[in-house]
Amino acid sequence: MRFINELHEGDRLNGIYLCKQKQSAMTKNGKPYENLILQDKTGVLDGKIWDPNSLGIDDFDALDYIDVVGDVTTFAGAMQLNIKRVRKAQEGEYDPADYLPVSENSTDDMYGQLLAMIKTVKNRYLSALLNKLFVEDKEFLKSFQEHSAAKTVHHGFIGGLMEHTLSVTKLCDYMASAYPLLKRDLLITAALLHDVGKTKELSSFPLNDYTDEGQLLGHIIIGAQMIHDLAKEIPDFPVTLENQLVHCILAHHGELEYGSPKKPALAEAVALNLADNTDARMETLTEIFAADKGKKEWLGYNRLFESNLRRTGDV
Repeated sequence: MRFINELHEGDRLNGIYLCKQKQSAMTKNGKPYENLILQDKTGVLDGKIWDPNSLGIDDFDALDYIDVVGDVTTFAGAMQLNIKRVRKAQEGEYDPADYLPVSENSTDDMYGQLLAMIKTVKNRYLSALLNKLFVEDKEFLKSFQEHSAAKTVHHGFIGGLMEHTLSVTKLCDYMASAYPLLKRDLLITAALLHDVGKTKELSSFPLNDYTDEGQLLGHIIIGAQMIHDLAKEIPDFPVTLENQLVHCILAHHGELEYGSPKKPALAEAVALNLADNTDARMETLTEIFAADKGKKEWLGYNRLFESNLRRTGDV
């Protein structure tokens, strides 16, 4: 098969892809057409069926694997597939592993590093809370290992949530050693827990979209609730410690306009915000440069970074 990141304008495409989304629409002239989003492990591609009632357009639904024939064009600077024929593919014609983006890092290796980090937490209440979630709760652990860290922007792949969490925790571990002001146990625990709400905010793959709970509450509030509920299960869990931990979760986006209901008031909350933002931005840059198939020096203006991004030359 040809992967989406290998396609160019003018290509004739014939292959099987996951139909991530399907939506009926109407042109300005009142003619019906279909909007699709096709996906493989390398990315997504916008697709259009301009004549859904024509011969060669078979029935299929969102999340079906479909065999498509079409022409690759561009619209508003983005690639698009003008679909001429489509049919629902049958099991055995495709390997699901080709269609779901997966972390390049081993799940077992990342989990081993996460457990090693948990073992460094000396506070018995925080240690008990971490073990309840990451060791004893097998259902949560499966979801955590398989989830992405975001629908788009950064770490939007299977294992992305664990990869992001581990990176943020490593950054916090460094800051705790560099700045004695920081209470290491609190900071490491907050780092490990800061995005656990995403296991409920986002649905699992292949959909990887916002749930009703995610739309209504968001992962920050969901995560704070999860920690509060876990703390209640641990006898004599100090209220002050719980409040400090929950504050770090609530404030980890740093600003009210970025979704945090509280701005950082604790040094540990400031450190967590900086680590979270650092990893998210560096991973975003990594994905932006990796997606540039032309390997251009200047990639153009990026809204997230509010800058015209340039690839670093040889040093």
